[in-house]
Amino acid sequence: MKMGKEHKQRQVLLIFLLLGVVGAGWEPRHYFVLEETPRGTFLADLLKDLGLGVAELAARGAQVVSEDNESRLQLDLQTGKLILNENLDREELCGPTEPCVTHFQVLLKKPLEIFRAALQVGDINDHSPKFPEREMTVKIVEASSVGSVFLLKSAQDLDVGNNSIQNYSLSTNSHFHVSTRDLGDGRKYPELVLDKELDREEQAEFRLTLTALDGGSPPRTGTSQIRIIVLDVNDNAPKFAQALYQVQILESSPVGSLVAKVSAKDLDTGTNGEVSYSFFHRSQEMSKTFELDALSGEVRLIKTLDFETASSYEIDIEASDGGGLSGKCSVSIQVMDVNDNYPELTVSSLTSPIPENSPETEVALFRIRDRDSGENGKTICSIQDGIPFVLEPSVENFYRLMTESGLDRESRAEYNITITVTDLGTPRLSTQHTITVQVSDVNDNAPAFTQSSYTLFVQENNSPALHIGTISATDSDSGSNAHITYSMLPTHDPQLPLSSLISINADNGQVFALRALDYESLQSFEFRVGAKDQGSPALSSQALVRVQVLDANDNAPFVLYPLQNASAPFTELLPRAAEPGYLVTKVVAVDRDSGQNAWLSFQLLKATEPGLFNVWAHNGEVRTSRLLSERDAPKHRLLLLVKDNGDPQRSASVNLHVLLVDGFSQPYLPLPEEARDVTGYNEDLLTLYLVIALASVSSLFLLSVLLFVGVRLCRRARATSLGGCSMPEGHFPGHLVDVSGAGTLSQSYQYEVCLTGDSHSNEFRFMKPVFTNILDQNSDGQLGDNPPFPSILGM
Repeated sequence: MKMGKEHKQRQVLLIFLLLGVVGAGWEPRHYFVLEETPRGTFLADLLKDLGLGVAELAARGAQVVSEDNESRLQLDLQTGKLILNENLDREELCGPTEPCVTHFQVLLKKPLEIFRAALQVGDINDHSPKFPEREMTVKIVEASSVGSVFLLKSAQDLDVGNNSIQNYSLSTNSHFHVSTRDLGDGRKYPELVLDKELDREEQAEFRLTLTALDGGSPPRTGTSQIRIIVLDVNDNAPKFAQALYQVQILESSPVGSLVAKVSAKDLDTGTNGEVSYSFFHRSQEMSKTFELDALSGEVRLIKTLDFETASSYEIDIEASDGGGLSGKCSVSIQVMDVNDNYPELTVSSLTSPIPENSPETEVALFRIRDRDSGENGKTICSIQDGIPFVLEPSVENFYRLMTESGLDRESRAEYNITITVTDLGTPRLSTQHTITVQVSDVNDNAPAFTQSSYTLFVQENNSPALHIGTISATDSDSGSNAHITYSMLPTHDPQLPLSSLISINADNGQVFALRALDYESLQSFEFRVGAKDQGSPALSSQALVRVQVLDANDNAPFVLYPLQNASAPFTELLPRAAEPGYLVTKVVAVDRDSGQNAWLSFQLLKATEPGLFNVWAHNGEVRTSRLLSERDAPKHRLLLLVKDNGDPQRSASVNLHVLLVDGFSQPYLPLPEEARDVTGYNEDLLTLYLVIALASVSSLFLLSVLLFVGVRLCRRARATSLGGCSMPEGHFPGHLVDVSGAGTLSQSYQYEVCLTGDSHSNEFRFMKPVFTNILDQNSDGQLGDNPPFPSILGM
C-alpha cells in the first residue's frame, strides 16, 4: 500500500515538471478568497481568463490540479467557472505565514497545455489570543527597586496581521503595570513593571489578570492569571503566639502524652521563615522528663510524672529561623494530682502482751500519711467491729489504739486488729495494717473439776497400787497459773485410815488403791480432793470422791443350823406318824458376800432312802415326801449341798441324821451302833438332857429378843446423835430373807456353839449369836433396819 502511494507521488511530480516546461510562456493568474468561505463559492471565470469556449474547454479535457494533490477547487466544464470545493482554514494551510498562497494548475489535453495560477487565502479574525498557561508564577524579591521590569510569557494568536495580538493589559493594582514590547518581527511580549516597593510581610503574594488584545473587528482577547510571589528577605525574627503557655497535665498521663504545643511564626519565607524549636535552658531532670519536637513545637512526656515529687515545671523554649534570628517563650506546666498514692501507716510504739483485767490501756501509737493532696490526701481511720478496742485521734496525724475495757485472756488470748486507712479521693484507696496483740495471763481462775463429785469402783481383793480412776480439773489460766497439783484433803472420820487405803498422783490426778480392799469389811468410803494451781496467789477448789468396793464371790456359804462339827452329825427326830410334807428341819445358811453372790440354793445330794425326803431349793426346808412305813429304817442319813450364785460358784455341805421315833414320848432311841452298849441308866440320862436343852433354847430365844430391842433403840439414838450408843464396830444388813418360811438369811453371821459339859450323846445343842464386825451395805455407815437373828427351826 505504501509503495503504491509513492508511485502516485512520482507521477504527480512528473506532470508538474512537464507543466513547468510546457506553460513556461503563460503569465500566472492570482485569485483571492477569505478563509472560512462557504463551499461552492464562485472564484473565477476560466473561459474568459483562458480565452477558450465552452466546447473547446470540455473537448480538451480541462482539469484543475493542486500542488498538494488536494481537491480544494473544482472546475465546472459546462460553464468554465472555478468553484471553491471546501471550506479553507488559513491557519491550517499556512500557519503563521503571510500571505497565505496555495498554487494550482489548469491542465488542458489534446494538445497538452498547462496554465499556472495561485489562490491567496485571506485571514479573518477567527482566533482569540491564548496564553500557554492559565496561570503564570512570577517570583520577585521584596527588596526589588521601583521600575524593575519582569518579563512575562506572551500569548499566541493564530491569526495574522491586524488580527494578531496588538496589546496587553493588566488588572488594576497599586504595585504593578504591564508594558507591551515589540521585538520587530511582529511579535509583541508583555513586561511587568514594579511601580511600588514590596513588603512580603505585608503582602506576600499578588494575583493579577493579564489580558492579550488582538486587532480584529471585533477584537478578541485572551487572559492568564499572574501569581506574583514576593520573595523574602530575613528581616523578621520568629514570634510566638503567646509569651507564656500555661498548661495542666494529670500526673497519671502515660509516657508519650502531649503536654503542650508552642507555635512561633516568622513573617519571612523560605529558610528565613523556617522555624525550629529547642529548649533554651534545660536541666538534667527536664531532659529526662520532657522532649521537644524541633519542627512541630510539641512538648511530650518521656517519663511518668509524680505530683508528690514535682508539682510544676517551668520550661523556656527558643524558636530560631534559618537566618539566625530567634524568639523565646515560657511554658508553665502544672501537674494535677490524681489519687495514685495509698495511705501510709507507721507504727511508733506497740505494747504486747497486755495483762488481762487491765483498765484502759494504750496498745499502739501510729501515724498515718497520704502523699496526695487535697481530697486525695484526706484520710479516715477505722478498725473492725466486735473487738474491745477503740481508736483515739491524737496530735496531727497520730492515733492511739486503746483497750475499751479490761480484757479476759480466758475468753480470747489473742487479737488480730486490722487498722484500715482510706483516703477521700476518687477512686478511694485504702491501706490495711494488722496488729497482733497478745493478752498475758493473770491468775484469776481457780481450778475447776470436770465433775462436782466422782464415783470410783474397785473390785475387792484388788492388787495393791491398783489404778482405780482419775480425777481431772482444768484451769482457764495459762503457764504456771494453770499448772495444777492434786492432793487428798484431811478426812473428818478418824476411824477411816485413808492414807493407807488411797493415794493420788499430784500431777495427773490418778487415784490408786494402796492395798487390797475387802467388801465385807468396807463397802464404800468418801474423801475430798483438792486441786491447786501455782499462781500467785494460788487458787484451789475441791471435789468429793466416793469409792465403791465391788463384791467378789470370795466367801462360801456358812451353815448356821444344823451346826456342823467333826465329832458327830446332827440328828433330827421324826415321828413315824408324820404326814407327807412334814417339816423335819430347816437348814439355815448365810453368805458374807452380797448380791447374787449371796443368793443361796439348797440341794439334796444323797439320802439313805432317796424318795422319803426332799429339800426346798430356796429356803432349805427338809420335808417328808410320803408316809412312813414299818419297813423304813429307823435312822436316815442325809447329805445336803448349799451353794451360792456367784462366779465362781462356792458351796458348803450339810450332814444330817434323821431318827424315826414312835412319838415324842419316846425321848431317846439308841443308835444301832450304840444299842449293844447302852443300859437303862442311859435312857434316864437322855431324858434329863432333853429337858435341859429345851430350857436352853428358850433362854436363848428370850435373850435374842431382848438384844434385838436394844439394838433398835440404839440405832434410833445414833441417828439423832452420833455418840449415843456404844456398840461393837460394824454394820448390819438392811434386809433379810424370812427364815421361817420361804427363804434363808442373806448375810454372814458368827455363832457360838455351847454344849453341855457332861453330854456325850451330842443330840442336843445350845446356840447363841455372837455379833462381830459385820458391815452394813448402806453407804452411810448406819446399822441396818433388821439386825440378823437366826430362827432355830425344827426344835
